Order: sequence, then structure tokens, then C-alpha cells
Amino acid sequence: MQRNGFYALYLITILMVAVGQMTQTLYVPSIGHMAQEFLVQPGTLQAVMACYLIPYGLSQFIYGPLSDRIGRRPVLIIGMLVFLAGTLTIQLVPTLLALLVGSAIQGAGTGASGAMSRTVMRDRYSGAELNRANSLVSMGVIFSPLLAPVVGGWLTELVNWRAGYWFLFVFGALTTAAIMLWFAETLPPERRQPQRVSTAYRHVLGNARFQGNLVCLIATFAGLAAFEAAAGVIMGKDLHLDAHTISVLFVLPLPGYLFGAWLSARLSFRLSAGSLMRLGIAFLALGSGTILVPGLLGHVSAAALIAGATLYFIGSGILYPTATSCAIEPFPGQAGTAGAILGGMQNLGAGLVTLLAAALPMHGQLTLGVIMSLMVLLVMASFVWLRRGHAPHQQMA
Repeated sequence: MQRNGFYALYLITILMVAVGQMTQTLYVPSIGHMAQEFLVQPGTLQAVMACYLIPYGLSQFIYGPLSDRIGRRPVLIIGMLVFLAGTLTIQLVPTLLALLVGSAIQGAGTGASGAMSRTVMRDRYSGAELNRANSLVSMGVIFSPLLAPVVGGWLTELVNWRAGYWFLFVFGALTTAAIMLWFAETLPPERRQPQRVSTAYRHVLGNARFQGNLVCLIATFAGLAAFEAAAGVIMGKDLHLDAHTISVLFVLPLPGYLFGAWLSARLSFRLSAGSLMRLGIAFLALGSGTILVPGLLGHVSAAALIAGATLYFIGSGILYPTATSCAIEPFPGQAGTAGAILGGMQNLGAGLVTLLAAALPMHGQLTLGVIMSLMVLLVMASFVWLRRGHAPHQQMA
């Protein structure tokens, strides 16, 4: 791995992904204040995350193939400008509808960085180096969702919840400037693909290795999104905690993802993809069970929520770079399309799960535990499907 080139690409990738991740979680400690302003139940505001995630996922289906044709840099700039427009919509129109519409526009913008974060590393690396690069990026980007709820809770207590969205606007504007000034195109003109979008999608989606890893990623991320959408509501409604306390508790599990990504990077040259995935699944199961069991007994426990989420996040940190690398590696000529499908389907699935969570009665942490456990079962099923020979090129030993 060429260190100088990697570090420059690494820093820009982290910065552009951080915008989307902070947007996803910064408002969570402020849900109670937002509900009071809009005169709705706190659970209703779980729809904000769904409105963000669904366009975030769908837009990647456009950005990915487009980047295979015109390059990564112009696609990133377009996406960031759309994000800024969505953030201004939320700030300039003080209604619940504007919050939901603006969140959707934000998601449609940050979908560009979501797709490109998977793509630019594949433009440069392959094999174990690709897995290590993706693991290191995962380690770097975890600090943005770690900081976002703290920043959101602090700004809410100090000013109001809208101050968090002004923070996002400034951060997004600075990131846009950084991309314009310092992002070096990773897909030169001679490597760009003029093939039809439908042909590229058929080629990628027809690959069994891609299919199995895609299902794994969708289910893993959906479990994370369910926790992020519901945990703030549970802590506020059932445990009666204030925004600052929720923001602190909310970030405690996130270093688990950092540890999981570190393990993945550390072990990428020592263990097969199958061994890494088995390890990740074990942590997912332990985490979802830690949340589910007290819920079955009728208890709501901050300790169980945080401990369970931490274990789940460790498993996610292991699985995410491993499954992403295994899925995208066979497609050097269609990396943008493959990255778009991964990001799009992953976030679309997560958005649908959070919509379901918002529609279901939230019986303490039981509902959350059930949803997360179902996602773990789906991850297990996808791994078994890969093990049974449907993905012959995957190193599943």
C-alpha cells in the first residue's frame, strides 16, 4: 500500500463520509425538544431517519453508474451541493414537513459520498490490501457518529436543536471546499466505462458472491439503524433522561465499532473472510441477545441497551469492511455501480426497517431487541448461503 497516496485519499474519504454520518445521528439527543416544537410524540420523529436513509440509499443507484462514466470527483461535488440545499430547507422553513423533506434532500445529497466511499478504495487497491484499507476507513469514520450526538446534545442545551443543523451546514460547506481543492480523481478517463447502466447492473447483481455479501450488509446495517432510531426514544420516554445524558449514553457503544474495524484490519492477512465473518456474527448475536432478554422480562435498562449495542457494534465493525471488500473486489471496471448497489440497498433496507420501527408500538426495549435479533438471523442465513457453495470465489474457509 503506497502510504502517501493512501493517507491523502483516506483523509478526504473520512471527511466526506463524516457529513452523512453526522447528519444521521446529530439530531437524536434533540428528539424531545423537536417533538415539543412540532407538537408530536417523540416516536413520530423516528421518521426523520427513515426520510434521510431511503433517499440516501436510492440516490446511490444514480451516483454509482454516473461516476463510472464521468469520474468520482464531479459526482461528489454535485452530491455535496444537494446536501447543502437540503440543510437550508430545514432551517429556512420552520415546519415538520420541511424537516422531513429537507432530511430527504440531505440524504439524496450524501448518497454520493456513501457510494464513493466504497468505490475510491477499490479504484486503488485489491485483495487483503483492499480489506485493510476499508477497515482503516471504517476506523476513521467512526469518530463522526461518536461526536455527532455529543455536539447535537450540547448545542441543543446551549442554543436550540436548530443550531445542530447550522453546524451541519458549515461542516458540509467546508467539506465541499476540501473536495474541490484536494480530492484527486481516482478513475482516469481511460478506465471509465461507457456501457449501459442496465448492463452494468445485470453484471454486478448476477454475481452470487455479491448477492450473499449484500444481504449480510443490509441486515447488519439495518440492526444498527434500528438502534440509532429507537434508543433515543426509549431513553427519553421510558428512562426520562435529558438530552445531554442521552447524547453521552448514545455514543458509548460506538468505540465498539472502532475496535471491530481494528480487529478486521489486524487480522485481514491472517484469517480468511469466512473466519472474520463468523467472528463478527458471534458478536452480533451476543449484542442483540443482551438487548432482547431484558425486554422479554419487561425490563428497560440503560446498561443492557449500551452493553448490547457495544457488542453489536463490534460485530458490525468486523463484518462491514470484510463483506464490502468481498462484494466489490470482482468488479474493477464497475466499482461505482457495485458500490452504489451496496450503499443503496444497505441504506434502503435500513430506512425501511426504521419506518417499521416507527410504526410499531415501542414496548420498552423488547421491540428493539426483536428487530435486531431478526436482522442477526438474516445475516446468519446469508453466511450459510455463501458457505454452501453459491459464491465459489469467496475465501470462506
